[in-house]
Amino acid sequence: MAFKPQSEDEGALSEINVTPLVDVMLVLVIILLVTAPLLTQSVHVTLPKTAETTADTKEQPLQLGVDAQGVISLNKLPIADLAALEAALKAELVKNPEIALHLYADQNVVYSKVAEVMATVQHAGLTKIAFVTEKQ
Repeated sequence: MAFKPQSEDEGALSEINVTPLVDVMLVLVIILLVTAPLLTQSVHVTLPKTAETTADTKEQPLQLGVDAQGVISLNKLPIADLAALEAALKAELVKNPEIALHLYADQNVVYSKVAEVMATVQHAGLTKIAFVTEKQ
């Protein structure tokens, strides 16, 4: 930066001195470069070895389906109406209080039908509900 002689008729000369800003930024970059490798290190632990196990497949979730016409099926067996569905779900819940439910709903089914089925499932007392979709 060059300094010009200031005459009395000109206003005050105001320029920003960026040297301290550059100094601070360079210090911050150096701190970042020094501390970044320290953050990526982790504690090295030798984990114990165990035998491979299979998942417990005795507890299959209930399969609740709603097709495009609105027909409800529980474990591939047709259900007459929502009251029968609720009774069947309560019976399954008595057998296993931790039972899960997978809901298969056709993409062309009317949403209000799915909402009615979900309300019936909730009213029956099931809390573990999963929606099943296909991968695109």
